[in-house]
Amino acid sequence: MASLKTVLKHIKKELKGKEKLRDKAQADMRKLTSISKQAILFIHQKRLKEARRLLEKAKEIISRLNATASEHPDIIHSGLYNIALQEYAEANIFLTLIEEARFATPREINVPSIDYVLGLADVIGEYRRLAMDALREGNAKKSEECLRVMDEIYTELMAMDEAYMLVPGLRRKCDVARKIIETTRGDVTHEVRRQSLEKYMRRFEKLESRLEALKKEDK
Repeated sequence: MASLKTVLKHIKKELKGKEKLRDKAQADMRKLTSISKQAILFIHQKRLKEARRLLEKAKEIISRLNATASEHPDIIHSGLYNIALQEYAEANIFLTLIEEARFATPREINVPSIDYVLGLADVIGEYRRLAMDALREGNAKKSEECLRVMDEIYTELMAMDEAYMLVPGLRRKCDVARKIIETTRGDVTHEVRRQSLEKYMRRFEKLESRLEALKKEDK
């Protein structure tokens, strides 16, 4: 029969082992978040191949974390992992939209539905940045397309009915998204009107120049 000292010694060893696993898992979660953020930055910089390579690395980290979770669920199931998965989902959805003009599915990127939905809501902010970049480049048509995608995401999220209430944090994200969309719509509308006025003024100036030329010919 084992003594109490021996029993406690085994427990101490087990707890230390779990602590090491937890530290390693948390480091992986932070790395997953960081890599996903970097991938989003690369997408904005039009470095799509590099973004895809980073997301492949992130995918490997998720596989490792899921393997640990199957043996030690108490170590992995934390808010930190959910945040990392949401960032990963956001990056994948964003990249697939840019590359293929379609929405990646939760099954396709291997993330839980709730983390997928929360990541999807954050894509609206990335599309505002795209719209603003397009406006700076004078491409109002592209900014209007970005606004269309933002509207589609927001509308579909709001149409989830009861499920909308079952995703913690979605209401807050949608409130933020609504403000982002309203601000972006105002920016895009202002720029479209400005470009329209500018185009009209150029036509007016050309017409005025022609009239001046005709007057000189008559003289």
